[in-house]
Amino acid sequence: MTFVDTLARWLPTQRWYSGQNAPIRDLAITADVTLAAGDPEMRHLVITASQGGATARYQVLAGLRSALPASLGHAVIGPVAGGMIAYDALHDPALTSVLLRSIAGQRSIGPLRFVREPGVPIDNWPGSRVLTAEQSNTSLVFGESAILKMLRRPFPGENPDLEVAAALSRLGSTRVAAPLGWIETQLDGESALLGVLSRYLPGASDGWSLALSGLRRLYAEISGGRASVNGGRASVNGGRASNPDDGRASGVLPAEADPHFTGEAYLLGQATAEMHADLAAAFGTGQLAPRALTHLADHMSGKLEEALAEVPELGRHAAKLRASFTDLRQIASPVTIQRVHGDFHLGQVLRTPTGWIALDFEGEPAIPLAQRRARYPALKDVAGMLRSFDYAARHPLLGHPEAQRLRAAAQVWVERCQAAFCAGYTRAGGMDPLANAALLRALMLEKAVYEVVYESRQRPAWLSIPLDSIATA
Repeated sequence: MTFVDTLARWLPTQRWYSGQNAPIRDLAITADVTLAAGDPEMRHLVITASQGGATARYQVLAGLRSALPASLGHAVIGPVAGGMIAYDALHDPALTSVLLRSIAGQRSIGPLRFVREPGVPIDNWPGSRVLTAEQSNTSLVFGESAILKMLRRPFPGENPDLEVAAALSRLGSTRVAAPLGWIETQLDGESALLGVLSRYLPGASDGWSLALSGLRRLYAEISGGRASVNGGRASVNGGRASNPDDGRASGVLPAEADPHFTGEAYLLGQATAEMHADLAAAFGTGQLAPRALTHLADHMSGKLEEALAEVPELGRHAAKLRASFTDLRQIASPVTIQRVHGDFHLGQVLRTPTGWIALDFEGEPAIPLAQRRARYPALKDVAGMLRSFDYAARHPLLGHPEAQRLRAAAQVWVERCQAAFCAGYTRAGGMDPLANAALLRALMLEKAVYEVVYESRQRPAWLSIPLDSIATA
């Protein structure tokens, strides 16, 4: 068996592989650069895999050893010629240090270029560990000081993950992790980003984990009869929430997750508005005329029809969804557009002792790069985060023995967090979500339709989350 055959068997088993269940029809190594010689050896590969008429590029750093330690057994790719064993080198601290030193030394080898952000010192931080939560990329933490995100699917053109973080950092924004350096190559005659080294924020909590921790406590208290399901509602569709005074406005990292999360949601809304102001300052703004809103409505409607054909369960909500997208055509005033995050949810934000920051401006890898770098209404990000609150509340109820009883509490939690986020966002100067209800509703339902298709393909057990949300919208 050749190394190409070995890669073709290994690739579909990786979480970041974009293909479905169909086998790889053809695989080729299109670039092969040795970054470290000897035993162990490290080779940087760009491979092209064809499947079902579609072709995708992947970045693989292959380690080669004659004898593999047990600690790397989980990273095996397979045997290669000469009695060597190939494995994913990003799991090997003995080899990942080569990447760090190369960025520090601004090394160029073959088509690969390692770049250090001007004026930024990079130390030889000891060791590295792979973060396990990511789905589409692989990130390494060096010495609790820096994090290197390796993009598994490189694309030619300027990648927003580096472009946006660097631009906002140079503006002095406190809402992004400053990039320290990066790795790039050439694809199709254009520069293509391979990896970004950024400042690591030890002790920070991602929004998804923080929200779920509080929700599990809340649900446990309700199940044990120690908390009330009721207590009023604060809806994102009506009424205005004031600043929730839960003692967290100082920005101190909560030692224990607040089960109601409204204070954190308010602060996150403020941080999001600040991020959007920085994005507008860095990249400018434009106007979406009423005619363009009609085109947007047509695009949403087209995606809905595709989703209806793929997920029949969505059909019972078709009339509601079509009506919401049609409402966009009634908006008579121009809508401001700007660069946005594009894939904004609780898993893309970190709560640090100084407040919330945003991560991963790369966007959805399956969406063309030009589309990810385009301007949109800022409410696109707001809609994404509001949908994420809904996901967080419903997720712990999957398979929960008291799910039916807890649904009312989940809905109250969602409405309060959504209202608090919108209040914080508006208070910090963002476009008032409540004064733009038709646009916000269409964007939220567009996101929900996308989620229905995604869950149907990738996580069928989660499909009820977006479907139930659409049903109650």
